[in-house]
Amino acid sequence: MTSGSGPGSDAMHREKNFPVASWIIHPRHRALILAFYRFVRMADDIADHATLAADEKLLYLDILEAELLGKGETRAEAVHLRTALDRRGMPPRHALDLLTAFRTDVTKQRYENWDEVIDYCQYSAMPVGRFVLDVHGESAATWPASDVLCAGLQVCNHLQDCGKDFRNLNRVYIPRDALLASGASIEELGAAKSSLQMLQCLRSLAAKAEVLLNGGGALVSQVKDFRLGFEVSVILSFADKIVSMLKMRDPLRERVHLSPLELLLHGVGAMANEAARRAFGRGTRFKTTVDV
Repeated sequence: MTSGSGPGSDAMHREKNFPVASWIIHPRHRALILAFYRFVRMADDIADHATLAADEKLLYLDILEAELLGKGETRAEAVHLRTALDRRGMPPRHALDLLTAFRTDVTKQRYENWDEVIDYCQYSAMPVGRFVLDVHGESAATWPASDVLCAGLQVCNHLQDCGKDFRNLNRVYIPRDALLASGASIEELGAAKSSLQMLQCLRSLAAKAEVLLNGGGALVSQVKDFRLGFEVSVILSFADKIVSMLKMRDPLRERVHLSPLELLLHGVGAMANEAARRAFGRGTRFKTTVDV
C-alpha cells in the first residue's frame, strides 16, 4: 500500500509510516515488490528534482516508460522491474499508471476540489495497492477496498507533508475549495504554525481521509494470503493512529508521524488482532489506547 505525499506515496520511501516489502510479506514476493519500489523511487526523484526544468523531467519520465516497455537499457530501475515482471508474466500497467501521476506532479501544482484529489489518487496511490494484490495473486474483486484504503493513506500523507510540499516544491494538494470554505489561504501553508482557519481546513480533510480508511478496512477480510492480511492489518492500524493525530495536531508546527515505539505497539497489536480474526472468526481493527 502507500505512503508519502507524491505518487506511490512518494512512493513509499520518504516517511516510512507504512511497510514496503516488509518482513511480513513472503520472501518470494519481496524481490518484485522492491524492484517496483526502486523504479517508483527513481521516477519520484525525477519529478521532485530541485533544478531540472519541467520539460527535462518529462523527458526522463518518458525514458523510464520506454525502457519499462523494452525500448532501451540505460535505466537499471526500469530494466530490473521489466525483467521481474516478465518472470511473473505480469504487465507493467500499475507502474505506467504511477508514471502518469509523476507527470501530473510536474505539470499540475494546485487542486480545485476533493474530486480532483481523488482523481490524482487513482494514479498516484491506487496502483500501488493493486500491484501488491496482483503480486499475491489476489482477485480483482479486492481492488475497490484497496483503492479507498490507498486513497485514504495518500490524503493523510498530503496532510502530513502539506507545509513541506508547499515550501520545497510549490505543490499544494489541499483543495482550493476546502481552503476557501475554512477562510484559509494557500500562502498560509508556508507559516510556522496553522491559523485556526487552516486547522479547520486540515482537520476537515483528515475526517474525509478517515472515512476512506474505514471503507478500506474491508480489505483485511477479503485478501486470502495470510501474510498479506497481516500486512494490511498493520497498515490500517498505523493509519488509524495517524489520522487521529491529524485531527488533533498541527502538521505545520510539528511532524505528525509515528515514533518507533508507536510503530511497534500498533504493529504487534494489529497482528495479534488479525491472528485472532483468522483463527476464531472474530476480532476488530486494532486501535491502541496507549499514548507514547
